[in-house]
Amino acid sequence: MKATITGATGFLGAHVARLLDERGDEVRVVYRDPNKLDVLRGIEFKRSRADALDFTAMRKALRGSDVLFHTAGYVGSSPAELVWGMNARAPRIAVEAAAAEGVGRVVITSTISAIGTASNGPADETTEYPENWLGLLYPDSKRQGEREALEAGERLGIEVVVVNPGYVLGVPVDRSQPGENSTQTVGNYLRRRLPAVIDAPMNFVDVSDVAAGHLLAAERGRPGQRYILGGENLRWPDFIDRLGELSDIHHPVFVLPGEVAVAARVRETLALPGLVSAQGYELMAQDWRFSSAKAERELGFSARPFDETLAATVEWYLELIRAGLFEGEDSSRLSTLSSALGVAHSLRLFTGLRAAQVVTGRKFVAGL
Repeated sequence: MKATITGATGFLGAHVARLLDERGDEVRVVYRDPNKLDVLRGIEFKRSRADALDFTAMRKALRGSDVLFHTAGYVGSSPAELVWGMNARAPRIAVEAAAAEGVGRVVITSTISAIGTASNGPADETTEYPENWLGLLYPDSKRQGEREALEAGERLGIEVVVVNPGYVLGVPVDRSQPGENSTQTVGNYLRRRLPAVIDAPMNFVDVSDVAAGHLLAAERGRPGQRYILGGENLRWPDFIDRLGELSDIHHPVFVLPGEVAVAARVRETLALPGLVSAQGYELMAQDWRFSSAKAERELGFSARPFDETLAATVEWYLELIRAGLFEGEDSSRLSTLSSALGVAHSLRLFTGLRAAQVVTGRKFVAGL
């Protein structure tokens, strides 16, 4: 099979490329920056330089392909024009270009947050997205991208399948590369640059399992359908505690209530400085519990035990630290605050908080 991948120089896209190459498929990578192709070292692939927002260039890149894996996207909340362009417009352009070149199937990479939030139990593909949207740029843009891609597929008579990965952890194809957005949470904790998390749940999954889920979606997914590719539902404070246990690195991480997101909105309205954007707080504060039952049933998808994923992520990041990859790194407000918390812990200033946790049943500090 001839497969084309957008976003192959990213964390997930590189794993999709590796699996396709190992299976013996002919792999074509759509890229913008040739300097990033090093992350695909050891993978045999052809290359096509194109912008995912350029319909003409995308048509040329897709010529002769059987399937397109559109994994390209932008994780963040600014600049808004880039977020909306890459997440909302690019999927439709990908489908339209694929249809123009006679590509049989397109797999669109979305995210669990584009499904909507959980309420009474984990969310699934039938969960209704808020009528007035979430008001958060990243999930709203990914939701719009799904909608436009599926509508384009139906309009043009091309098979489109959407996959919705959870919070992806694991090891990159090129172990010498530093982590991207999702794995940086692990790295920041290990390097004592993570001062706080919000007490809310998230669905965590291994990048290799998600990549395998993409291939399953291409083979078995029903056109016009969405499939959640998730793993374990775990609250952020419990994630930090497990991270400390597996790494044997312990330092205090404050556990903030979800209401801090509201306070962050007020702060930004008043143009006051803060450690993290209001959108960042609000994303972490949502109930992101999900079920992958549909993908398991229809695709044969499965996720490995989460401790296995987390242990591998820790081992890889500690390799980077020992190799001196982060030496001389500039301090930030987050790292300064985290260091201050470490000093407070060494002075036994958290003894009262830990006792309060037992009395109230609420966690105030994690990682110890």
